Amino acid sequence: MREIRLHDTRTGELLPLQPRDPSKVGIYACGPTVYSRIHIGNARPFVVFSLLKRFLESEGLQTTLVVNVTDVNDKIYDAARAQDRSSETLAKEMTDLYFVDTDALGLGRPDHEPLASETISSIVEYIQTLIDTGHAYATEGDVFFRVRSDPGYGSLSHRRIEEMDQGEDKEGSDRKEDPLDFALWKSHKQGEDTWWEAPWGQGRPGWHIECSAMAEDALGAGFDIHGGGSDLLFPHHENEAAQTRAARGVELARIWMHNGMIQSTGEKMAKSVGNIAPLHEVLDEAGEGSGRHAVVMYLVGGHYRQPLAFSRAELEDAERRVNRIRDALRRLIAGDESPPDMAGYREAFSDALAEDFNTPKALASLFEWVREANRRGQGVGDRDLREMLEILGLGDLTARETVGDVAGIDPEALELLARREAARSERDFEAADRLRDELSARGWEIRDGAEGSELIPTAKP
Repeated sequence: MREIRLHDTRTGELLPLQPRDPSKVGIYACGPTVYSRIHIGNARPFVVFSLLKRFLESEGLQTTLVVNVTDVNDKIYDAARAQDRSSETLAKEMTDLYFVDTDALGLGRPDHEPLASETISSIVEYIQTLIDTGHAYATEGDVFFRVRSDPGYGSLSHRRIEEMDQGEDKEGSDRKEDPLDFALWKSHKQGEDTWWEAPWGQGRPGWHIECSAMAEDALGAGFDIHGGGSDLLFPHHENEAAQTRAARGVELARIWMHNGMIQSTGEKMAKSVGNIAPLHEVLDEAGEGSGRHAVVMYLVGGHYRQPLAFSRAELEDAERRVNRIRDALRRLIAGDESPPDMAGYREAFSDALAEDFNTPKALASLFEWVREANRRGQGVGDRDLREMLEILGLGDLTARETVGDVAGIDPEALELLARREAARSERDFEAADRLRDELSARGWEIRDGAEGSELIPTAKP
């Protein structure tokens, strides 16, 4: 197995993945807070960590992926109240729609998808441990974590303590020993229609303790990878890490991976900004027959740690890449291996993923493989390409039978395109120009791009 290195937010370095249990990897990724339907930005961590699991398994590592659902949260109370609905009903409806929307991505489900509402007993036990060890205190039905009791606080987000603001409501701040302290348990308040019994009184858990409990229930403390969006780094993940150090005496996770935000009009995509693109609408608007493939291709087109611009043009570019692969599949021999001297592209693909899960670099190797297969024409099998596509969640792509709304590309045109690719690679530009003219006479325009050449109909051939 090749060495796999991932960027760890705490150290700021690429760390080798050294599983706690040999040949087994545990991943916990923060899922959505279900007060409305998810948007394309929420889909990014779902896709990133689903595909990371696929890659690790292709390398022989048994991988368990846990993605939680936060169905107990102040935002849910607020949204339900605004709609004159019960918070439990709203959370259940949005949870069901989250499953529907992410199912449409075609990547399967995580191994475990715990709900905060079903983890209350573990949360209460966790809080009691923090109280018993002096890291938390109860006051008038609320429970707060003593931030300054954790000497490692700030080590994940690299913030100075005087720069920190938990972002919590002003209500309850007068009961805190220190403004930095954050809520582990919130007492039941008038107008809140869902609560649980606890030793400190009726109420519900704070956001951060929910994830610590759900992660530990599924994977135990000290698991291998904790993932989530970079917007969760502080305070959410910082607080998760602090709670576990205080209660268990160990780090919650060995490696912290954070994906960048999706941006629309230069701003982070967020419901509060009002620039969201709901995932189900994006899937519906993508090209016919390639919606989910285009969305996945779009999301792997940028490195997971970097911001990713979203627009219709970006999605259309992803659709073109998908169709480029579909066209290549028409010319390949199903189930056969490619020539041995093409194996280097497949190795380069996996090497790129092993180095901080670099999907853009992996895609470049995949399209180099496609370009070489097109140049060679007949006699190349599709097995290597299928293996690469499967890791990227695109294994069910089929050969394109149509281009836009016109009839399929005729075999003779495909053969002419392959011959032109070969001529260009041999720098026989006179032959390449002649083949272009032949294709033009058949009603096809050649569009050359970074991933190779494709045929665009100018008229029905």
